Amino acid sequence: MVYDGAQHASVARDPRLAERAFVVSSFGKTYHVTGWKVGYVAAPAALMQEFRKVHQYNVFSVNTPMQHGIAAYMEDPAPYLELPGFYQKKRDLFRAGLAGSRFELLPTNGTYFQCVRYGAISGLPEAQFASWLTLEAKVAAIPVSAFYSRPVESGIVRFCFAKKDETLEQALEILRRL
Repeated sequence: MVYDGAQHASVARDPRLAERAFVVSSFGKTYHVTGWKVGYVAAPAALMQEFRKVHQYNVFSVNTPMQHGIAAYMEDPAPYLELPGFYQKKRDLFRAGLAGSRFELLPTNGTYFQCVRYGAISGLPEAQFASWLTLEAKVAAIPVSAFYSRPVESGIVRFCFAKKDETLEQALEILRRL
């Protein structure tokens, strides 16, 4: 998932990297089926042999219906090929909608999350601001500090723009008023 005409650069494209790298990915992100929780790992045979030793104690396999479902879904490449454009439109809609707000927009080049600084709106710590925003303004946000083993306050939260356009418009209306 990359935008603005950029090309995804996998380590598998470079033979020197590919011979010693694991490619870990999720069909959920690539095929827009995040709730399915289906992913994969690819690596050279010797590395995969070692990976399987650990993997077998963490999970066994994805349930059979999901495997069949993702295999059938992959038969049509259109959703995969159109996904970057689909998300770029949503990103552009969301960024344009926040452009006149008091949020400071951070670059969003390959995800369906928009990170923003909110310091012009509130001095609350991230978790408290996200909670306030969700409970009082009715717009969900995730504090970036939640992704650290020891939370680091940066005054940044993220919004997911992988929503229906109508939902995004409603959220933007609220966020612009803050």
